[in-house]
Amino acid sequence: MAGSPFAWIDEQAHQRRQAGLVRTLRPRPADSALLDLAGNDYLGLARHPEITAAAADAAHRWGGGATGSRLVSGTTELHGELERELADFCGFEAALVFSSGYAANLAAVTALAPHGSLVVSDAGNHASLIDGCRLARGATQVVAHADPDAVRKALGTHEGPAVVVSDTVFSVDGDAAPLAALATACRAHGAALLVDDAHGLGVLGEGGRGAPHAAGLAGAADVVVTVTLSKSFGSQGGAVLGPAPVIDHLVNAARTFIFDTGLAPAAAGAALAALRLLRREPARADRARAVATALHTRLTAEGLEAVRPDAAVVSVRAPSPERAVRWAADCREAGLAVGCFRPPSVPDGISRLRLTARADLTDAQIEQAVRVISENR
Repeated sequence: MAGSPFAWIDEQAHQRRQAGLVRTLRPRPADSALLDLAGNDYLGLARHPEITAAAADAAHRWGGGATGSRLVSGTTELHGELERELADFCGFEAALVFSSGYAANLAAVTALAPHGSLVVSDAGNHASLIDGCRLARGATQVVAHADPDAVRKALGTHEGPAVVVSDTVFSVDGDAAPLAALATACRAHGAALLVDDAHGLGVLGEGGRGAPHAAGLAGAADVVVTVTLSKSFGSQGGAVLGPAPVIDHLVNAARTFIFDTGLAPAAAGAALAALRLLRREPARADRARAVATALHTRLTAEGLEAVRPDAAVVSVRAPSPERAVRWAADCREAGLAVGCFRPPSVPDGISRLRLTARADLTDAQIEQAVRVISENR
């Protein structure tokens, strides 16, 4: 693109190629023979007939799109029903549904960190939380990963409103944050705790009610939780859960709520059906964790370096970005889809294969996955 105002893109593309960091889109067919351990369908509900039927019914009844922002025409009775049941299930006073989990995180961080406030952010947080910190008007201090002492130290340097921001389960290695200790640190300094339970909802807590519920923080007046509907619930969208005054504040102050088109009715219908199915079948959460443990046990027995999972994500270390890409490609050729995480997506610079444990995986499929990964290392 010589002479173009975008000529600088050529140099960045060259640098990515040299570093082996080029990303490409790979459209998947409607039906695939691949065993999928790459997506985030933790409970195996994305193609469940009850969920897809609910999505189709909602689209027929309410239309293909929400037609406008939630404050104009984009709120249906279905959205309200989903919010009430989601808040009740997770143990919070109120909930607010967004078009994505990313939008929910941007809303929560920016609306709860005004001028003069401090945001204390874990170094391992998801990109959506990081972007929320960048957009917030308060000052941000990044602290060591999963370190309550570092949080206490950061809070001790500030007088005024403060919020501590963390994933509950980190998406790269699948390790859990020390939520109880973080809450104690926050309360010692009068700070709020904002956690993203994208990888905990549906997997952790009683019947899949999430990591905050498991830590005894559900419904606390100083705790706000964000979730996604696109993982355990097999749908799309996100939500913020917390005290009713906080949710009312988001309705009036969160830009990704006020100015974004509402969640499509089909996605809201699918998520509500998934929530109701999980209430009836709470053992799905137990099974997802059991599958993750089985994958970790079998992979480490094969001599691979894998991080012990706290939820449904199993991370397997690779020696280099190039080897990780080749390893994932070889697994795909052998019939297994796995995730491939490498810099700059991983903050510690260590490349990994990322495996998703699903509640609907059979023992035979677990053995197949371990065999393919081991043989193509």
